[in-house]
Amino acid sequence: MIRAVIVEDHALVRTGLRTSLTSAGIDVVAEAADGPSGLEAVTRERPDVAVIDIGLPGFDGIELTQRIRAQSPATHVVIVTMLDMDHEVIAALAAGADAYCLKSAEPERLVEAVRIAAEGGAYFDPRIAHVALARFSPREADPAASPLTPRETGILKLIADGVGNQEIARQLNIGLGTVKGHVRDILAKLSAADRTHAAVTALRRGYI
Repeated sequence: MIRAVIVEDHALVRTGLRTSLTSAGIDVVAEAADGPSGLEAVTRERPDVAVIDIGLPGFDGIELTQRIRAQSPATHVVIVTMLDMDHEVIAALAAGADAYCLKSAEPERLVEAVRIAAEGGAYFDPRIAHVALARFSPREADPAASPLTPRETGILKLIADGVGNQEIARQLNIGLGTVKGHVRDILAKLSAADRTHAAVTALRRGYI
């Protein structure tokens, strides 16, 4: 079972986050309402995932993420916020966040983000994924290390640019069914939940 700590200063939101996670079988082992107590809870519990709001009293979620990375590196971080501003996304990524979810998203997306992060993957809400894809890449591409074929890599680059299946088929002069087949293979090879997850995972691993 995935063990999680929630750090959110609004009690009603914190209750909603807890309900979403526990109803999905995720064990919420602690909760906190500010940065310092959040760090204390994570350091004490050593959870698999910390679900953190950006706008926290004491010190914010960005600084908390940085401190968790230093003091509890095995804990993955899922940022949850109302904000979808580019600089907030980039700051969260630079601090070491593994996933970024908007509070306005469906509860299923939060659960998905926590599960993906717990497994060492990356997840970004589709509404802000373009920021991660366009501006965050930790290393140069290494196509030789990629499990993808050249055709799959080309399709994944188009996906990362926000191109849909029909337009990919038109640009590459192949059938729509062929494109869908390649996308299924890409998701399987990268153990990705969806197209966005596949593109972000490939980018972070240096495949595109």
